[in-house]
Amino acid sequence: MPYEITIADPDAALEATFVPELGMIGSSLRHEGEELFHQGGGLEAYGRRGSTFALPLLHPWANRLSRWDFQLGERRVELDPNAPISHRDDATGTAIHGLLAASPHWTVTDADRGMLAAELDFGAVPEYMHAFPLPHRLRYAAAVEGASLRVALAVTATGDVPVPISFGFHPYLTLPGSDRRGWEVQIPVAARSVVDERMIPTGETIPVAPGELDGPLAERTFDTGFPRLHGDEPAFSLADDRRRLTLTHRAGYPVTQVYAPDGSQFICYEPMTAPVDALITGEGLRWIEPGEEFEAVFTIAVQRIQ
Repeated sequence: MPYEITIADPDAALEATFVPELGMIGSSLRHEGEELFHQGGGLEAYGRRGSTFALPLLHPWANRLSRWDFQLGERRVELDPNAPISHRDDATGTAIHGLLAASPHWTVTDADRGMLAAELDFGAVPEYMHAFPLPHRLRYAAAVEGASLRVALAVTATGDVPVPISFGFHPYLTLPGSDRRGWEVQIPVAARSVVDERMIPTGETIPVAPGELDGPLAERTFDTGFPRLHGDEPAFSLADDRRRLTLTHRAGYPVTQVYAPDGSQFICYEPMTAPVDALITGEGLRWIEPGEEFEAVFTIAVQRIQ
C-alpha cells in the first residue's frame, strides 16, 4: 500500500489524508468520521488509471486542450496521446487534466499533526520535460485549521524561459447520508462559457446573474466552465440538513468548472488558474518569468448544521 499522511484538528473533528507517491492526491476528508470526498473507484484505481477520486491536482493544465501540439512562448509542446502520463478524454478525443495524475515524483519536505508540505521538481523529470519543456518546481502545502482544509500550490520558474500558469484542482465533494437531489448549492459565477462539440470554449460567454444558479441541485447536471466569478473570494457551497461544505477561492483562482454528471452523488467545484484551453488561446493566461513564483490558495470549510 502507498504511504499515506493524515493531518488533523482533533478539536474540530476534521482530518485529511494525502498520498505523496500518488500525485499528492488528497484521498480523504473526514468530518466526525464521515467521508466528504467521493471515493469513486478508490485509491488503487486512481493509481492505475487516474480515475475519478477525491482531490486530484491537474497540472500543467486543467480540463481540456483543443490541440495535442502547440507553441508556448519559445518552446514547442508536442503531447503524445499514447504516452503513459497523457490522459485522453474518450468522449472528445482531447488531452485532459495535465500530466501529473498519480505522479511518484513528489518529495515530502515537512509534516506534523496539522500540516503537510511537498515538492516536485518538474524540470528534473525527463518524461515531463519531453512533453512540456518548460522547467519549473511545484510546492504543495496543505493544512487543517479548525474545521477547514487549506490547500496552496506554488509554481516557481526554474529555467531560462517563462512558465504559463494553467493548473487547477478537481475536488469531488459529497455529503454522506443524503441524496444529491436534496442538496442546496450556491454557485457564485458571473458568466458561462459556450462550448463546441468537443467541450472546448468558443470564446462566447453568457452572463449569469448573482444567485441565478443557487438552490436545490435536484436533477440538474453540470460540466460547465465559468470564466468569470462574483466577488473577490467567491465561495461555492453545498448543504443538506446536517452539514454545509464551502469551497472558497482565496487567491489566484479567477475561474471554475462545475461538474455534476447525471446520477452522481457528488459535485465538483474546480478552482482553476486559467480558463479551459488557455494554453492554446492565451485567453486569461498568466505567465511567470524565470525565478518568479506564483501561488494559488483555496479552502474547504465544514459547518455542522445540526
